[in-house]
Amino acid sequence: MSELYSKRDTLSLRTRHIGPSCKVFFADDPIKIVRAQRQYMFDEKGGRYLDCINNVSHVGHCHPEVLKAALKQMELLNTNSRFLHDNIVEYAKRLSATLPEKLSVCYFTNSGSEANDLALRLARQFSGHQDVITLDHAYHGHLTSLIEISPYKFQEGKDIKKEFVHVAPAPDTYRGKYREDHADPASAYADDVKKIIEEAHKDGRKIAAFITESMQSCGGQIIPPAGYFQKVAKYVREAGGVFIADEVQVGFGRVGKHFWSFQMHGEDFVPDIVTMGKPMGNGHPVACVVTTREIAEAFCSSGMEYFNTYGGNPVSSAVGLAVLDVIESEDLRGNATRVGDYLIELLNKQKAKHALIGDVRGCGLFIGIDLVKDHQKRTPATAEAQHIIYRMKEKRVLLSADGPHRNVLKIKPPMCFTEEDAVFMVEQLDGILTVLEEANGPQTGSVISENTVCRTKIWKSLLESAREKRSPILEAPVYNLRFTLCPAQKQC
Repeated sequence: MSELYSKRDTLSLRTRHIGPSCKVFFADDPIKIVRAQRQYMFDEKGGRYLDCINNVSHVGHCHPEVLKAALKQMELLNTNSRFLHDNIVEYAKRLSATLPEKLSVCYFTNSGSEANDLALRLARQFSGHQDVITLDHAYHGHLTSLIEISPYKFQEGKDIKKEFVHVAPAPDTYRGKYREDHADPASAYADDVKKIIEEAHKDGRKIAAFITESMQSCGGQIIPPAGYFQKVAKYVREAGGVFIADEVQVGFGRVGKHFWSFQMHGEDFVPDIVTMGKPMGNGHPVACVVTTREIAEAFCSSGMEYFNTYGGNPVSSAVGLAVLDVIESEDLRGNATRVGDYLIELLNKQKAKHALIGDVRGCGLFIGIDLVKDHQKRTPATAEAQHIIYRMKEKRVLLSADGPHRNVLKIKPPMCFTEEDAVFMVEQLDGILTVLEEANGPQTGSVISENTVCRTKIWKSLLESAREKRSPILEAPVYNLRFTLCPAQKQC
């Protein structure tokens, strides 16, 4: 494969010319990817990696039907959406057909961030209110308006929560305030939202919207308890606000049994606004907001025209239509159900085997593995998670870790992921967890605890593991793990 630069030069140029806040995956030892096909990515030396990260290349990297559609339309015409063209209306019709009947009006954009920003504008114009309720650890995009409602970002930076932003607890039944042993966690979490609304009203503020991912991704692969969305929607609408479902990461059949993740909550729940992006164009930048006729008319009544130069252009619409065709023709929703169920079954067997795995949760090909040091306390195994993703990379499996404690292994691969891929991924994970356990010795209820007596063999085993491929950069995450393992004995 021809390259412009060596990996070292590419990294040097990136450091020089790309903003320092733009991070790469596996920063201690980044991979240079030069091509990809279906669920595999290839580095400059031809090394093949199983991609468990890319929910963007939804139907598979470089899918020929998507490429064909893009090329065919690009050779013919690409222009802005203010000209009359069949592609945008056909795409809007096809998208609307996948949604509940009342969600029928589309606004096309270029990214999920643009879509969520527009959704806030729609909500505020319709309600006449300003305030937004968001979930703790949520992330909704990189625009200023979205950083303001994304605790995942503003809690880490220097930004102060704006007075019009209200943060509700994430409906996490594994490590949240109301857990699986609670009699009715859905009502308890929804009541917290109701209390936020009541407190806002006491302060003279009014709610424009409640926004949430249908399943939290950056928040740690969180699936809300059944009934939560219905109750929250009721409280928010009674307050004059709307419910925004962010499907940017989890839509387009990723959950398998449904096309949209919010549909898992039952036919009696329908959001007022749905946003979508990432997988929509299989890597091509296209996104959308879909809402009701009533909200769209209210937005129009402001007198301000909405115009997006590239949103819904003929090429983007052709790509989007091709993605819908592939999802259907290759039964990718069925594949997500079959392979996802099988993968969860394999992971639950690993959970029974390895005490480091505290929880396995997910639906379809959206799965999280919550790593813990102690099952009773559910102490996040953050350093261990970072060690594991680097070791998995060495085994040619690409994973990421997220959640508020960065201890949840995220699995969200292209939808063509197979049962054979699931077996391979789990086998590599099993081997790495086994090495960690052997290094640490027998444990009761915890693979690695903070008060474990430091032993030379822990460091020796992990260091040998990191040096297996003679990559000195890989020693960094293991070095950090050493001091997490033995905080009181830095001499080891």
